[in-house]
Amino acid sequence: MVKKEMIAMLLAGGQGSRLGVLTSEVAKPAVAFGGKYRIIDFPLSNCINSGVDTVGVLTQYQPLRLNSHIGIGIPWDLDRNIGGVTVLPPYEKSTSSEWYTGTANAILQNLAYMESYNPDYVLILSGDHIYKMDYELMLNFHKANKADVTIACMPVPIEEASRFGIMIADEQRRITEFEEKPEHPRSNLASMGIYIFSWKVLKESLLALKDLNSLDFGMHILPYCRDNGKALYAYEFNGYWKDVGTLGSYWEANMELIDIVPEFNLYEEFWKIYTKGEVIRPQYIAPEGVADRCIIGEGSEIYGQVYNSVIGADVRIEKGAVVRDSIIMRHTRIGENTEVNKAIVAESVQIGKNVHIGVGEEVPNVFKPNIYGWGIATIGEGSVIPDGIWIGKNTVLSGVTGKEDYTDGGLASGGALIKEEGDVG
Repeated sequence: MVKKEMIAMLLAGGQGSRLGVLTSEVAKPAVAFGGKYRIIDFPLSNCINSGVDTVGVLTQYQPLRLNSHIGIGIPWDLDRNIGGVTVLPPYEKSTSSEWYTGTANAILQNLAYMESYNPDYVLILSGDHIYKMDYELMLNFHKANKADVTIACMPVPIEEASRFGIMIADEQRRITEFEEKPEHPRSNLASMGIYIFSWKVLKESLLALKDLNSLDFGMHILPYCRDNGKALYAYEFNGYWKDVGTLGSYWEANMELIDIVPEFNLYEEFWKIYTKGEVIRPQYIAPEGVADRCIIGEGSEIYGQVYNSVIGADVRIEKGAVVRDSIIMRHTRIGENTEVNKAIVAESVQIGKNVHIGVGEEVPNVFKPNIYGWGIATIGEGSVIPDGIWIGKNTVLSGVTGKEDYTDGGLASGGALIKEEGDVG
């Protein structure tokens, strides 16, 4: 039997509904990030950099792009004969056919995969955070404390603590209690959704709770472990960690990459972030082109001006166009004399000439004010915007649009124009 000390189970099935139209076609972990990467590249790279060479990726929602991105794991050096990366979608069993219902249920449905490696420890990860973390250090902490479960925690400002699952630990870092999004938090140690379980404990708790309709780690597995006398420890992490679950935090995390001294550095030699590169020709900046404080992906051609922005691979920005404070994803075209201000433009978008995006005053979005905010104009994947259109702030546009779809030649601030049915974020 194959024996692995620690294997990783990476939960990548999330819809990421708070990212609106960015995730109408793709799972959140497959959303582009930083001009070159997809969000899932960060936990996958952390695994290989930490010496974890066996990773099960659990997919569910819109898995196609995620599956083709991961492939057999070559970019992360995870194409192994024994171990490597395996994509684990839900599948039909002889007794039942069911979707994953909850984070722990997804793990439960893949017991046979984990058994096949006979691991001592199982690392549970989420596929939708941006961070660099050495899981080996966390494993050493787990062993040193003879823990059954170790939960990675991050100190957060106490006034923000009510947004998280909060761990209350003693001086030895042993967890005595935990509270899910408490109104009056008694600690500022927030769970990062990263766990190391001793295999026997994980298996026991999953099987004990297997009949629950929905099974989650925070709601069910951790309370079970605590109530049954297992040793739970909090491993404190003080590096950069960002949940890019909202358009505001996603935009902010991208913009932080281009700070003069970036808090999150993509260029460190000793902790590389690996990805699958699709475009192999180099970028080109024309003599009249301007690129100031930007990340620009391979194969992009800049004939206009780009300031303080993150540009993906194979993007073309025509002459006279000006892009500021924006994220432009791969394969997008921006026409001549178009202005784009504080926008998130998804993949394969066609923007015509003389278009003005991000104009006017900020007003709340009429469609989903809790999703489309922060002054950002959000354009969904594959959208087409005709020549001469203007688009306001806190807007969302998705689909192939014609001039007749706009009132007075534009989409007012707070407006929503979504052409395809179901493409509503």
